[in-house]
Amino acid sequence: MNPFDYRGGILHAEGVAIPGLAEAVGTPFYCYSTAALERQYRLYAEAFAGTDALICYSLKGNSNQAVIATFARLGAGADVVSEGELARALAAGVPAAKIVFSGVGKTREEMAAAVKAGIRQFNVESEPELARLNEVALGANRKVDIAIRVNPDVDANTHAKITTGKAENKFGVPWSRAREAYARAARMPGLRVVGVDVHIGSQIVDLAPFETAFRKVAGLVHELRADGHDITGIDLGGGLGIAYEDEEAPPSPGDYADMARRVLGNLGCSYTMEPGRSLVGNAGILVSRVIYVKRGEAKTFVILDAAMNDLIRPSLYDAHHGVIPVTEPADNSARERVDFVGPVCESGDILGLDRLAPPLQAGDLVAILSAGAYGAVMASTYNSRPLIPETLVSGEKFAVVRPRPPIEALIAADRLPPWLAP
Repeated sequence: MNPFDYRGGILHAEGVAIPGLAEAVGTPFYCYSTAALERQYRLYAEAFAGTDALICYSLKGNSNQAVIATFARLGAGADVVSEGELARALAAGVPAAKIVFSGVGKTREEMAAAVKAGIRQFNVESEPELARLNEVALGANRKVDIAIRVNPDVDANTHAKITTGKAENKFGVPWSRAREAYARAARMPGLRVVGVDVHIGSQIVDLAPFETAFRKVAGLVHELRADGHDITGIDLGGGLGIAYEDEEAPPSPGDYADMARRVLGNLGCSYTMEPGRSLVGNAGILVSRVIYVKRGEAKTFVILDAAMNDLIRPSLYDAHHGVIPVTEPADNSARERVDFVGPVCESGDILGLDRLAPPLQAGDLVAILSAGAYGAVMASTYNSRPLIPETLVSGEKFAVVRPRPPIEALIAADRLPPWLAP
């Protein structure tokens, strides 16, 4: 099921025509499909049916309240990495007992907020963090459940900036010190050791790295139990990738679940997992309007009103996003090589390089695909460009789930010091 397809030659999001949506909210804007969000969540839920598993949506992929609430109503938990994300999850209706707190740099204040809320589990990433969390828990007269994130030194074969499970990455306790860290945690009265956490990266399109990491975790669980630890849960992390181009489809949640059962199923542990991109990535598009078509000496540039501040992935990761016209081109229409770029004053302001595109002109609409993850959530107001609207469709209905702020609001957020006040 593709929630974004042509009907009568016009791109639709479910039952909503994109040109009408563009007229209503202005361009550029993000558009998310409820049907796609729900379908992806259910694929995970069905894959792990019959097991003690909790699917915790990873808010860092897309933290819009409407997106979080959509998953919460399906029974999802949340994976958060900041006090802000914790507040967002709670506000969207995620029960605290279904929230796990990850991240390498939790502050004392963030820990205190999560302890007060009564979250399910902390995924602890270092020995100094163990000591600080113990102090915070004791100060609140609480005993909190933890899993220690171990770094298995496994190459996930993904982009260098989103791999997290190699020895040189900042994440997790080094494998060689894992048992020592668990022994230290067991001596801390504010902590209850309940599980092992592993996360090797994002946009992983092969099950082999997962299986290698999970086999190491299985061995560690046996060792930890022999050391006297009551390990009852395994946090599998996230990481399933999506198809951004016409590449071979990544593993499905069903393939992933089958592998996890085969490798870990004899341990009698519950599972927690934190999918993000695979839940929201292909459930969103970025709609933009052509400002100019500029024919240079060496290239033709299609200059859009969306820019790197709206979708930074192509500039930051050299990431590929498909770009298609909102009006379906004829099969026999001419194609030319173009660069889709934005108006920001940076040569790196790119949205799609060297793409075959049908003839386009000023005023035409295009859709940038697979933009539901790490799009709006990473946006900025660079060049004093306001954050763009986010919309959610459900069948033939749509709603603006984050409005475009006026430029005046950007300026009003600044404050003049007394010596510059008028």
